[in-house]
This record gives sequence, structure tokens and C-alpha cells, in this order.
Amino acid sequence: MRKTLIASILLLFVIFVSCSGKNKGDKSTNRVIIAYVGGYKGLVDIDKISPDKVTHINYAFVDVKDGKAFLTNEATDTVNFRKLNRLKTQNPELKILISIGGWSWSRNFSDAVLTNEGQKTFAKSAVDIMNKFNLDGVDIDWEYPAILGDAGNVYRPEDKRNYTLMFAAIRAELDSLSKTTDKKYLLTTAVGGFQQFIDSTEMDKAQEYLDYVNIMSYDNQSNKVAIHHTNLSSSDNYEIKSSASVAIGGFIKAGVPAEKLVMGIAFYGRVFQLKKGASKGLGDDVDKQIQGKGYTYIKDSLINKNEYYRYWDSSAQAPYLFNFYKGIFVTYDDEESVRAKCEYVKENNMAGVMFWEYSSDPKEYLLDEINKAFSE
Repeated sequence: MRKTLIASILLLFVIFVSCSGKNKGDKSTNRVIIAYVGGYKGLVDIDKISPDKVTHINYAFVDVKDGKAFLTNEATDTVNFRKLNRLKTQNPELKILISIGGWSWSRNFSDAVLTNEGQKTFAKSAVDIMNKFNLDGVDIDWEYPAILGDAGNVYRPEDKRNYTLMFAAIRAELDSLSKTTDKKYLLTTAVGGFQQFIDSTEMDKAQEYLDYVNIMSYDNQSNKVAIHHTNLSSSDNYEIKSSASVAIGGFIKAGVPAEKLVMGIAFYGRVFQLKKGASKGLGDDVDKQIQGKGYTYIKDSLINKNEYYRYWDSSAQAPYLFNFYKGIFVTYDDEESVRAKCEYVKENNMAGVMFWEYSSDPKEYLLDEINKAFSE
């Protein structure tokens, strides 16, 4: 009887240790879900944000002016910061970062960080804004170092090295502040999901200063051929081989650890008018791009409605819509492609996912799918 009791206790102990170890090492329940929130649009309605469904909010955007981080929309930005901080009452673990740059405000990065003194000045200005509004970190969205982004952007070969030195300077400022506040601050970056970006940076060195590297694995569209803009894998239906998995492999090869990589998800679609005679949508010739909309609209108003039929490209793990009668092609992420991306993240021990942009899916169809996939 006593031996049986001892054996039972030992068995329960082994099961407990085994389960505890499994939970501790199971990263799928501890993935980051980073939401970009568009403060550049004006006041943010925090009632439409679910703080329990995200781990980080990157506030987009802070501008760069005269060598410093600069609040172009200070009147609304300051209100937004205060409101976003209130979300921590619902989720005390939520982290809020300022995101500097973006497509439209990357023009002055190159000049700002051209010299060692400039790097320090820029770093201090960024951290000062973050600290003033009691936020948790800095995200840099420089589009792009050493290569052209938006028309008129300044770029030079020196950007490749200065990109790294900029992060070193910001990290130094953050660490210095940490000694005063006893709080850990985050430093992250959004990066182009294509090889030219990797070749134009020193990601193996830059990543040493970064907590997360957010890959913008979307906007891979072509103005010549109808292709997916946010596909997980390369498609067998056209020659262009851009995809999230290709980009991720490129960053890993460049020296960024998988556990720092964050996959981008598009909460919006891109729409193309195809040339006359288009018969299949995917792979047909493009006439022009037209205004796209967010996923809530796509799901509620387009998918399998009004002759916009949904198709699934199994090779790319991506959906698309094609209206044969109007010759219109729509490329986007949906629940199925989001689940595939989340499974990829888990299987490859990545940090998690991020998405652009929160207000594009107000019914949170995709955000709910992300949470569901990561909770399993």
C-alpha cells in the first residue's frame, strides 16, 4: 500500500514537472502581436482598440525635422498618447512605442544621422519624446536607408553604416534613461521585406541593439502583373518570387535571429484594374492600381458578392478576388492566410506578428484570428 502511494506521488510529480517544462518552453502562447495605429490621421478612437488582443502598439508616425524627432501633429499626438496610455488599465503588460518615419516622413533620416553628433542628437530627441509621454520604446521605420523610397527622399551610401550607428545611439540613450527610471525600454524597427533592403543595411550588426525586427511583408505588388502583395510563400502562378518566407529567410541569412523577427500582416487590400482581355486575374497584365480598402470592407462587401469571387492560391498560401466582368483584381490577407502565417511563425520560432493598420479592420476579423492561432 505504501509503495503504491509513493509511486503515485512520484508519477504526479513527474507529470507536473513535465507539464511545467512544456508550458515554459512553449513560445506559441507568448508571441508578440504588434499593432500599428495611425495617429497621423488625427485623434485615435481608443474605444475601437482592444488592448487585450495586442501586446504592443506602435504609434505612427513621428516625423524627422532639423535632425530631430518631431511631432508634426502635436495637438492631436499629445492627446493620443494620453488616451493610449489609458489602455494599460485594461492590459498592464501593453507596451506603447513611438514609430518614427514611415513612407512619407523618411525624407530626412539620412541627413539627421550623417554624423556621430547628429546620431546622438537624433537619438536624444526620440527618447525625450518617448519619456515625456511615459511611453515604452522607440520604433524606427526608415524607408529606406541607402536606397530610394518616396520621391524626393535623401539617401546616400553612408546610410548603410549610419543605420547601425543610429540604433547604437538610441540604445545608449534608452539604457541611460533606464538607470534613472529602473524601467526597460524597447527599440524596434520596421524593415523592407525585400533583398535590396537587406543588402543596403548591416542587419547582423543592427540587430544587436534591437528587440524586434518587424518585416513589412506586404506591398509586394507589381504595376505590370497582377500578383499577391502579402503572400506567405512564392506563387507558382507567376515568375516574381517575392514572399514573406523569402524575406524572412533573407534576414536570417543576414544574421538576424529568428526569435527577433516579426512577420507583417496586411489589414488592407490592394486593387488593380487589369488590361482588357484579362481572363484569370492572377498573373494577368495590369492597367493601373486603384484605391483599395480595409479587410472589414472586403469581407463584408466584396468576397463572393457582386461578381467578386474569392480564389485561393495554395502555392502562395494567399487569397485573391477577381471580378471577370469588370477586370478587377484584389489582393489581401484573410483568416486563412493569417492562420498560415501564424503557424509559420510558431514553427520557425519567430517572435510574432505585426500588422498595418488597426483601423483597416474595425470588426477585428483578422486580429481575432491571430489571437486564436496563437492560443492553440
